[in-house]
Amino acid sequence: MAQVIGEVFTNGFAGAYSRQPDQVIDTRVAGTGGVEFGQAVKYSSGAVVPFGAGDAATAFLGVAVREVKSSLNYLTGAAGYEAGEAVPVMKRGRVNVKCNVGTAALNGDVYIRIAANALIPNGVVGGFEAAADSTNTVKLTNAKFAGAADANGIVELEIFEAINA
Repeated sequence: MAQVIGEVFTNGFAGAYSRQPDQVIDTRVAGTGGVEFGQAVKYSSGAVVPFGAGDAATAFLGVAVREVKSSLNYLTGAAGYEAGEAVPVMKRGRVNVKCNVGTAALNGDVYIRIAANALIPNGVVGGFEAAADSTNTVKLTNAKFAGAADANGIVELEIFEAINA
């Protein structure tokens, strides 16, 4: 967390860039249903869609980054991109994400939930987690957490290499 003479700031918002020198961001169209800021995404039928139920770790494309799209939708409070809109996807670099389960730590493993588990109520299908849950999560081989989460569960995620072009 950043500090300024007696003040401690949170990590920011899901989908916000956290560092910029080494990053790869491609823009793709959002598929049916749209995509939220900071959400794990994959390709489906030539569009970007949320990573979700039953997906393999090899399907992970990246994270939908937060952009101010225009003054027309800024006031709507939209938390992402609607179907058909351009989605900037971070494929390599550092981006803030929400960690729903577990305690994120520097160089900690990153999992994405692919199935619900009634015993883990905070688990969100398609959400990032710091703890494995048997066959209900998949481990990303190209990403690690870059520190601890803040009070809001926002943590820096580092994607080392793009595994889907």
